[in-house]
Amino acid sequence: MIVTAAGRLRKSGLDSPQREARLLMSLASELTTSELILAGDRYPAASIADKFELMVSRRGAREPFQHIAGSASFSGLEFISDARALVPRADSEVVVETALRLLPDRPGVSVADLGTGSGCLLVAMLVNRPEARGVGVEADPLAASLARENIDRHGLGARGSVSIQSWGDWAGWDDVDLVISNPPYIRTGVLSTLEPEVQRHDPLAALDGGADGLDAYREIAALARRYLKPGTPLVLEIGFDQKADVRNILSGAGMVNIDRRPDLNGNDRVVWAIQPRS
Repeated sequence: MIVTAAGRLRKSGLDSPQREARLLMSLASELTTSELILAGDRYPAASIADKFELMVSRRGAREPFQHIAGSASFSGLEFISDARALVPRADSEVVVETALRLLPDRPGVSVADLGTGSGCLLVAMLVNRPEARGVGVEADPLAASLARENIDRHGLGARGSVSIQSWGDWAGWDDVDLVISNPPYIRTGVLSTLEPEVQRHDPLAALDGGADGLDAYREIAALARRYLKPGTPLVLEIGFDQKADVRNILSGAGMVNIDRRPDLNGNDRVVWAIQPRS
């Protein structure tokens, strides 16, 4: 059954069809991959076979595995994952790591996550800094509802909240000690070339960064220049080829101590800066 499913997934264009078929069977049967190997060619119960068939069909249509499983791993944590927001991705973990280094080490510090989506950045920050509180700013009510579910899933309701509004309408800029964001940064003209999992299942508004992919950075930098209190770090995820442009935008907004950090693949992934002190 797994071999047959792998053949179908291969025709769908997946790079590791055997592995994906085994993971789907593990999900359907609630057996580990090691247990599946020991089971050999024994056929599963009909109810499991039907569940597996549905999962294979969904994955063959290039629905993200995380949506089928209903969860995604990020920074050692499990998050509810579905079509309401981007799937949490390992590349973004370096953004959290960088922000944790820059967040002031004192009780009562506060964090804002602009365009929080699933809430993975905010939750990871709060889990790692038990003394901190935070807010996810999210204009999409559906994504905001997912972020709230993930905040509650990790028992952070007393320290984490979600504000359903745009960055420009949010009034908390001068009341936080760090701002983090994974904004839309894909160039509009490139969207049609993305993997089917992204094109068909990720929210377009969370991807489309405008003609040059930099619209969100310009908006965030302008708002930070106007409202962010002195000494506050701004930590941004970027596309692999956007380092120079984002640095120029932040510099043009008067921010200082601008730097960058690559992800585990060596691609530029995060740029940060500090609101200058008077």
